[in-house]
Amino acid sequence: MEKEIKIISKNRPKLDIESKILVIRGQHVMIDRDLAELYGVETKRLNEQVRRNIERFPSNFMFQLNESEFEFLRSQIATSKTETRGGRQYLPYAFTEQGVAMLSAVLKSDTAVQTSIMIMEAFVALRRFAQTNSQIFQRLDFMEKRQITSELHQLESDKKIDELFDKMDRYKIEDKQGIFFQGQIFDAYAKFESFIAEAEKEIVLIDNYVDLTVLERFAKKKNGVKVRIYTCPKTKITSLDVQKFNEQYPVLELKYTEKIHDRFLIIDSKILYHIGASLKDLGKKCFGFEIMDSSWIQEIVRNL
Repeated sequence: MEKEIKIISKNRPKLDIESKILVIRGQHVMIDRDLAELYGVETKRLNEQVRRNIERFPSNFMFQLNESEFEFLRSQIATSKTETRGGRQYLPYAFTEQGVAMLSAVLKSDTAVQTSIMIMEAFVALRRFAQTNSQIFQRLDFMEKRQITSELHQLESDKKIDELFDKMDRYKIEDKQGIFFQGQIFDAYAKFESFIAEAEKEIVLIDNYVDLTVLERFAKKKNGVKVRIYTCPKTKITSLDVQKFNEQYPVLELKYTEKIHDRFLIIDSKILYHIGASLKDLGKKCFGFEIMDSSWIQEIVRNL
């Protein structure tokens, strides 16, 4: 008859089983050290008894952790200094629910039988809980994946915003002149909107070819800033367009002229920009801009 394993203490504290059930290789298992503690025996003695009855513990009953699994286990669970690869001299064994049931047979004690029953009940309770709440777990998994997707989207958005400010910084309001090449549509519009942002009272645009995209730009002006546009009588902007604009971004006034060829932008009657392209075509072809002597403002306005 095989010798029974020695019981270390008969007065063990209340068993905490659920917290010791882990998921390794997709299976609910318990580690030999935790089982030995629950059974009240030394880990070394428990494994000795298992080896003596190894034919009762096939791979679906018990398996040994590999190095990476053990390292991960150590990182997740507080272990003593002796619970290391070197201290144990071997990697831990993991027992499935069937393996735990078999332990009661090889340990051969009333305590082992009662402990095995409680452990198996814990396995059953855990499995029942998982089945009952499977839809909740699926929902949480879905929400977690959505959260990850949202975070990735936010990172991408932050990157685009950084690129936006980088481009804005390249074309400072203080620039006296500059050139935009074909394809720099966003850069050109960003620069133009920086001009608009300067205005505190009034903006005057002289441009023979304006359309609704130009009005969209003026929607970025400060509240209370008036806008006057001098353009060709054949402009695509209608009186209804002006009315709708003024209902939301007052006040815009549309005037007609055929006396000016170039494009000018006047800010608060004190800053005069000469712009080499119609504002609706910014960035479509190479063009330049420059700040001119403000003394020309009154002369230009008088000749409209």
